[in-house]
Amino acid sequence: MENASGLQRQLARMKKDLFDQGYLDEQFDQLEELQDESSPNFVEEVVTLFFRDSSRLMANIDDALQQCPRDFHRLDNFLHRLKGSASSIGAAKMKNECTSFREFCSEGNLDGCLRSFQKVKNDHTILRQKLENYLQLLRQVGPVDKASRSGS
Repeated sequence: MENASGLQRQLARMKKDLFDQGYLDEQFDQLEELQDESSPNFVEEVVTLFFRDSSRLMANIDDALQQCPRDFHRLDNFLHRLKGSASSIGAAKMKNECTSFREFCSEGNLDGCLRSFQKVKNDHTILRQKLENYLQLLRQVGPVDKASRSGS
């Protein structure tokens, strides 16, 4: 088993990779800054809520895409909420793809919507896997001071 400093380095490397690959932005750092001794699981709780809510929203989007005629206004409302949720945890790739998806909705471009939704789903799946691994390692590391936790 790795020592604590080795785990901390691995954690910092994982976080840096998430930023470098564009999955996360500075909002995630701000989220981590809110975690302290009084709420040691804050980030994990917020991320868990994000994935629960975003999965529900994506199911609603999928249903709306299957309906005929397509209600692009309704789709846009779901996407607005999904984009806001993604933005709140710093899920940069998802947020950016939601912006593209909303543009396709405003154009009434079904093919663009379908392609964009596939990207959103893929980004969501990959981000979930990567953040689950990150949070699992964070639990192993335990409380870390904020200066050493910053990986970007």
